[in-house]
Amino acid sequence: MSRNLYILAATLLVFALLSAAISFMPSSHHSGLPTNASLWRTGSLFLLLASLAAALVGVLSHLFEQVNRRSEEARRTAQIKHIGEKH
Repeated sequence: MSRNLYILAATLLVFALLSAAISFMPSSHHSGLPTNASLWRTGSLFLLLASLAAALVGVLSHLFEQVNRRSEEARRTAQIKHIGEKH
């Protein structure tokens, strides 16, 4: 699941960079697009924040999956060791 969140974060980051680049273009190149640069910068900021949030959730998800996997391995090792001591 964390891989999907990383892909989402990267996609949102690309759109944020694209939106920021559009805000610096002259208005003559904006055929049919809103020409207000502050609108593009605000959209870019929101996309950047969403990208950072998705990346944070992806990192936390990956960490919790790793902790869960390691605790399961430790439990199995302890169980095998306990069974070995009985015999």
